[in-house]
Amino acid sequence: MSGITGWVDWSRDLTRERGTVLAMAATMALRGPDGEGVWTGPRAALGHRRLAVFDLEGGGRQPVALEHDGETVAVAAHSGSLLNHAELRATLSRRGHRFRSGGDTETLLHAYLEWGAACVQRLEGTFAGVVWDARREELFLVRDRLGVEPLLYYPTPTGLIFGSEAKAVLAHPSVRAEVDAEGLQEIFTYSGTPHVAPFRGMHRLRAGHHLVASAGGIRRTRYWGVDAAEHTDDLDTTVDTVRGLLEESVERNLRTEAPVGSLLSGGLDSSGVVGLADRELRRSGRRIRTFTVDFARHEENFRATETRQSPDAPYAADVVRHLGTDHTSVVVDPAELSDEVARWQVLRAKDYPTPLGDMNTSLYLLARAVSERDTKVVLTGEAADSLFHGVAWNRDPVESDMGTFPWVARGVVRDDAKGLGCGLFDESLLKDLAPLDYAAQRYRESVAEAPHLPGMSARERHMRELCWVHLTNFMENQNGHTERLFKAVGLEVRMPYCDHRLVQYAYNLPWDLQNFDGREKSLLRAAVRHVLPKSVVERRKTPYPVTLDPGYERALRTEMRALLDDPGNPVLPLLDVAAVRATLEDPEGLNRWARRANVELPLQLNTWLIRYGVRLVL
Repeated sequence: MSGITGWVDWSRDLTRERGTVLAMAATMALRGPDGEGVWTGPRAALGHRRLAVFDLEGGGRQPVALEHDGETVAVAAHSGSLLNHAELRATLSRRGHRFRSGGDTETLLHAYLEWGAACVQRLEGTFAGVVWDARREELFLVRDRLGVEPLLYYPTPTGLIFGSEAKAVLAHPSVRAEVDAEGLQEIFTYSGTPHVAPFRGMHRLRAGHHLVASAGGIRRTRYWGVDAAEHTDDLDTTVDTVRGLLEESVERNLRTEAPVGSLLSGGLDSSGVVGLADRELRRSGRRIRTFTVDFARHEENFRATETRQSPDAPYAADVVRHLGTDHTSVVVDPAELSDEVARWQVLRAKDYPTPLGDMNTSLYLLARAVSERDTKVVLTGEAADSLFHGVAWNRDPVESDMGTFPWVARGVVRDDAKGLGCGLFDESLLKDLAPLDYAAQRYRESVAEAPHLPGMSARERHMRELCWVHLTNFMENQNGHTERLFKAVGLEVRMPYCDHRLVQYAYNLPWDLQNFDGREKSLLRAAVRHVLPKSVVERRKTPYPVTLDPGYERALRTEMRALLDDPGNPVLPLLDVAAVRATLEDPEGLNRWARRANVELPLQLNTWLIRYGVRLVL
């Protein structure tokens, strides 16, 4: 189930606002290609777009309403999947609840009616849900523990507007596409502040939180978060526990009535998921489908670097041979990465610009190819780096200890002192926005929330803080990178490493255990080595691939020159035009991915300002 939207208003009758809700839901048609639904009442209007992964015959249509004696009791809709809905339904049936469909939204509705807001403690999976309680005239919103499913809201003087995506909220006639300094600071720093959306007046509902809106106001409540706890297990027990928790999570994430597959990069994270999923499916005589992205002529153009010593394809092939998966390799031609339509679809999926460029476009093209191969649900290896300290900057003594998010620090230290993607913006704009100061302040706010044990060493405390900012801020960005791009082609993404039990256990692992053999992700290697070829188990951490084809660099130069030639482009007043021209004239100006980001972000920002009709309020 893929997209929810709607609003409540305590000063007007919304019964006849069906057209408005349909327009809001229509913005998310790609997220939910299998149907739409609307419910309206005197104070509330709910809309939904459906991606069918449970109850495929149509009984899972949303919103779901429950009536008694001709009066509406409550109405529910949700995005994502409740992976334990069969167990919940059995419990609710024993308590006297009766169901009309096999969909998990009806399970959510009855769980709310049985336990109220406390029902969230019983929900498992990745979900964003809404319940309109007509008896109390209260709107209940909830987002899953790790924030895989998005959910945004926009308070009004007399109510609240909400949606799975910003575009749905922006489609409401009361909402304007305005961006203030804070919105640009978020975009320029990639801070991933959990409650901040780039559009003025709009907010993210934080992961692990629920919200109740009534005529008396809005109440936000945290219902889940990792807790600090002493880790007493020895190494062998710890490895066994990590393995067991991951196996259980993979099994739950395979629960669907729709065709399921898994992404495979040849790295440890995705390969581990594939290996465990293959093991689980073979118990019932099935094979796991796997999908890999590669670039045409990639091996020909490949250049080894400090962080990327080898291409992915040979390692992915090793996994395919080792397990015998049903495999598809999606080969992307570099020309596709600069395709105007594909780049617009990426921006449209995410609702705001980022400096990630071809990393976004190649992932979108992979997702599109997967969706064309009779697959509805895809498993990924997201969040393993956050849990097991796989990212390189966590191990760098400078980048991990600069008093800011380490991914921001890496951009400053290695790429551009102004920040990733910010190298060509006007100096006066950057002085006013002070994006690096903004990121440092958001970092301080985030680490202040990180749970610690009394007497913890400074090193252990710092590693917990790094884990915390990855689980909160970095994951907010990462979810936006993967979930949105796959939903844009009608695919549901599931992330087994985001199981809250595994996250709670991993958060409290001492650094000496995390690093017991001196390599990154030591524990994860030990936990999944039994299902993987040796080459993958021994492989060093390698980041997501980027194209090295010179044709893509040439396409960026051409596009930026065209932007400069049109004085009507709204991004031009924000740029240091002389610096842009110097970069375009320098043969080495775009020879690294981070330098390309300095062009990618302004190009996306310009398109966004035009096509979203964004008004900057600075």
